[in-house]
Amino acid sequence: MLGRNRKASRERDVRAVWAVCSALLDYPTPELLAGLDDLERLVPGNSDLAALAAHLRAHPLRAVQEEYVATFDHTRKCALYLTYFAYGDTRRRGAALVRFKETYRAGGVEWDEATGELPDHLCAVLQFGATVDTALAAGLLAEHRAGVEMLRLALAGWRNDDGSTGSPWSGALVALCDTLPDLHGDEADAVRRLVEQGPPAEEVGLAGYGADPALTGTGGTAAGPPTGPALIAPATIPVRS
Repeated sequence: MLGRNRKASRERDVRAVWAVCSALLDYPTPELLAGLDDLERLVPGNSDLAALAAHLRAHPLRAVQEEYVATFDHTRKCALYLTYFAYGDTRRRGAALVRFKETYRAGGVEWDEATGELPDHLCAVLQFGATVDTALAAGLLAEHRAGVEMLRLALAGWRNDDGSTGSPWSGALVALCDTLPDLHGDEADAVRRLVEQGPPAEEVGLAGYGADPALTGTGGTAAGPPTGPALIAPATIPVRS
């Protein structure tokens, strides 16, 4: 019984960290800033996440929005899309994206195409794990662990305009990686290769992604539309511990 209680407590702690990371890694909005106190209450004592929350509080919204875009939207090494690190913008990436949609469906939710986001967005994966199915989300993170570590290293080495090193968002990746198993063997080698080589060069883009029937619409069949809640991306699922 004690072992089961500890396991359940550990899972609650992981879900809380993932939920807060999902929210803090999303594009900053007035709603996010207004909810920072609630987010911090989910992860009391987590200094890495508290530092990011403090940074967001200390600067005007427009300034942190511009900083976010410069970090995540303008640099390949800081992409929030997990399959990008393994496949780049190549046709092979389409099959990997199908895997994310299938995993969400296995958890009883459907990817909402109306968001315009790809299903491998890190915020969406963490939301799924925090609010729907922790084990399935952990499987996706394990499959793309090298990409997660590459993002952590890129944010840790980020050079700020004032000459300092370390993106404010690096704390979220540190907190996330602290919930994941240690890297060993082939996983560590994959991280080293990514650091040395970067994501694969662009080939033909994601044309194959849109053509795949599994990635069009919302997954309904002739019997009718899918049932169950929609998975909205990136961070619009209500955060709960």
